[in-house]
Amino acid sequence: MKLIIAVIKPSRLDAVLDAVTGAGASGLTVTEVRGYGRQRGKTEVYRGAEYEVKLLPKVKLEIAVPSDIVEAVIEAITLSANTNKIGDGKIFVLDLERTLRIRTGEENDAAIAG
Repeated sequence: MKLIIAVIKPSRLDAVLDAVTGAGASGLTVTEVRGYGRQRGKTEVYRGAEYEVKLLPKVKLEIAVPSDIVEAVIEAITLSANTNKIGDGKIFVLDLERTLRIRTGEENDAAIAG
């Protein structure tokens, strides 16, 4: 089992949700976050005044998946989140030691299956 964490542009959320569902992910968690990478923020103009936005709005997805569909989910995220512009995001993949569905007591792959 793996935990895939993806940080993407908010404008790409709907496309990514459709893509990861199509790749076999049965559930995910979405969090609105702010941050920066190489982009280091940006300068904007509001009512004639220029100001710097250091932390840009992003969306963080957390998706627990069985090991056999990890590559399909990563590819789905990559293709659907890509705009070929700076700030498209990052994907992190971590090992999951144990997963438990609270309601039924199912564990591991059974707990994350649809």
